Amino acid sequence: MDIVTQGLIGATAALAGASPKEVRLAALVGFCAPLLADADALIRSSEDPLLFLEYHRHFSHALVFIPIGALIASLLLWPFLRKRLAFKRIYLYALLGYATAGILDACTSYGTHLLWPFNNDRIAWSIISIFDPIFSLALIVAIVIAVIKHRPIAARVGMMFAAAYLSFGAIQHDRAESVAELKAQQRGHIIERLIVKPTMGNLLLWRSVYETDGLYYVDAVRVGLFDNSTVFAGDVVQAFDLKRDLPQLTNSVTIYRDIERFDYFSDGFLAWHPQRPDVLGDIRYAMLPNSIKPLWGIELPLDAPDEHVTFNTYRTMSDTERKAFISMLTN
Repeated sequence: MDIVTQGLIGATAALAGASPKEVRLAALVGFCAPLLADADALIRSSEDPLLFLEYHRHFSHALVFIPIGALIASLLLWPFLRKRLAFKRIYLYALLGYATAGILDACTSYGTHLLWPFNNDRIAWSIISIFDPIFSLALIVAIVIAVIKHRPIAARVGMMFAAAYLSFGAIQHDRAESVAELKAQQRGHIIERLIVKPTMGNLLLWRSVYETDGLYYVDAVRVGLFDNSTVFAGDVVQAFDLKRDLPQLTNSVTIYRDIERFDYFSDGFLAWHPQRPDVLGDIRYAMLPNSIKPLWGIELPLDAPDEHVTFNTYRTMSDTERKAFISMLTN
């Protein structure tokens, strides 16, 4: 989730368990604590551009790390709050706030090592966008009421709304998945793998990517609040195959190992960028939900196979694409 919403859900959780006399301090501690989880983004190397992908949303987001993360947050906040709040109270609010970090991130589509070190899989339930204004604004309202009125019950209501909203996202996800499966069936395809992900800022328009016979079919699926649904057919692209597409590479060179690392991060959903023949993209993400132009990818230095790849993002959206997105979202 975006860093502001991470803080908001942490503040709401802390407020839900706060004493009426401590609502402001609880909100502060609860807001700050989950932000510490994203400090793993600082684990990076100028020599190895993929290092940050491996450690972002890693151990610091794991369930087993919650007590440790809360303790670190408490120790950092203690010098500033020790005259106003006992350490055990700081730790309580930090624990409540930090506990939301990994769980909320697992609700998005990026992937979180929630069960590390027992399981190294990246968990991504894909039931809410990285940024959702409705979700964030509801938390802000709950926090403001709880702090101004000294009523923690407002935060409890906010947490119930958050749970209900995420549950609605799960329902929408299942509906979008069913529509995507039906579309593939109408095309006469047997789905080998399928993912559906919410598009930015809403739970109505979803990106569907499925694989069949070595091809990725990318569509936009709009599911309304009731039974109505629309599929905006997108493009088709060949799935990347390392041995077929780059037979000259061996597992002894750096670029080969970097491709394998990026393949793991992308859950195997790799395809060549349609406009950049030297870029291998993560087909799960794009600015336009039915486009095969990836949101990010790695640039391969094929003339220097022992050099690391370069990680690039492609976040620009043309006016035509922006209008197309709005049209799909509103129609």
